[in-house]
Parts: sequence; C-alpha cells; structure tokens
Amino acid sequence: MHLRSWLLVAITVGVGFGQISCDNRKQGEASKEVASEKMPKITFAEKGIYDFGTLIEGDTVDHVFTFTNTGEFPLIINNITASCGCTTPEWPRQPVAPGEKSSVRVRFNSRGKMGQQNKTITIFANTEPAMTDLQFKAMVNPKPDSAKKS
Repeated sequence: MHLRSWLLVAITVGVGFGQISCDNRKQGEASKEVASEKMPKITFAEKGIYDFGTLIEGDTVDHVFTFTNTGEFPLIINNITASCGCTTPEWPRQPVAPGEKSSVRVRFNSRGKMGQQNKTITIFANTEPAMTDLQFKAMVNPKPDSAKKS
C-alpha cells in the first residue's frame, strides 16, 4: 500500500508539471507572436519591379527605393547584396527608428550588357523575414557604331 501512495503522488506531480510546461509553451508561442508583430518592418513605397526603360550600352543609371520602418523597434540593415557586379547598392548604416523614412540607392552600370536585364538586390536586416528583395529591369541596346559613316 505504501508503494501505491508514492506512485499516486508521483503521477499527480508528473501531471501537474506536464500542465505547467504545456502552459509555458503556450505562453512562449504567444510571446513570440507579439514580438514578431513588433519587429522592425521594411515597407517600400514602390511595389513590383522598377523599370529603367531602354538604355544604351555603357549608360549608368540609378534609382532611390524609399522605405519606412513600420515596426516598433529600430531597423538595422546589416548588408545588401546584388545579383551582379554591375549593380551597386547604398544604404543607411545607422538604425532607422520606428516610423522613420530612409532609402536604398541602386546604381546600375550597363557597360558590357546587352538585351533585357533583370537584377535583384537582397537586403539583409533585423526584420521578419530577414531578407527582402528589390528588383529592377532594363532593356540595353547596343551603342551606335561611330566607325560607320553614311
């Protein structure tokens, strides 16, 4: 009988701890959702793919992508990579406060490029998701040949 009493106590304690840990798990998930909603958010003014239009091979063009931090914590851009060495991004190195606007400047050098160009710039920041893509396109026509004379 003494063994049964200890067994009953052990089962009761085990079920109690199980309930508490289950409750902690639910609280953790709820906290994660609340924190995720408050994370920095990078919201760009423009949607879709920016079109530089038609360029002549060798032209260099740039565009400023304006964004707002629509989250509740400072936005920090850690890095930006481009899909090609012909594209150079510039971004704010300081944190962007909640509600503040800033921008990413993208410069595209069409030297050595021909035809339709589709490029992607990937922003790595303390946002959820951690990566955000910007895209642009351009049609690059060949330079007129200055050696030909009519």
